[in-house]
Amino acid sequence: MRAVRSRDNKSTERKLRASMVGAGTRGWVMHEKSLPGRPDFVFMDKRVAVFVDGCFWHGCPSCYRRPSSSQEYWDNKLSKNSNRDKRNTASLEEMGWSVLRIWEHELHDLQDVRSRIDSALAGRLN
Repeated sequence: MRAVRSRDNKSTERKLRASMVGAGTRGWVMHEKSLPGRPDFVFMDKRVAVFVDGCFWHGCPSCYRRPSSSQEYWDNKLSKNSNRDKRNTASLEEMGWSVLRIWEHELHDLQDVRSRIDSALAGRLN
């Protein structure tokens, strides 16, 4: 599992980053260390944090397929990941942040994902 990248993944973060750059979306930074969970994209001035969650690693309800081997290991791993995601989201919301969680499979419709991000940004005051 060491080879699995937690950041700068081609199928998730890089795909959304390229789409946002192409669409002219500005004002974000990646992996802000000072925030819980190190969100993938952070719009500091609008206090919007965006996480792009891999369907396998975060247990997407529509895509996740339980491995046939080492099931107890994977069940525990996914449970810990899910609980961590919930804690990080709650912490950010308590700090006054708006949090968007985007599933990897949702990146097949980048226009819709950008629309959700734009809506979240429009709903936040400077």
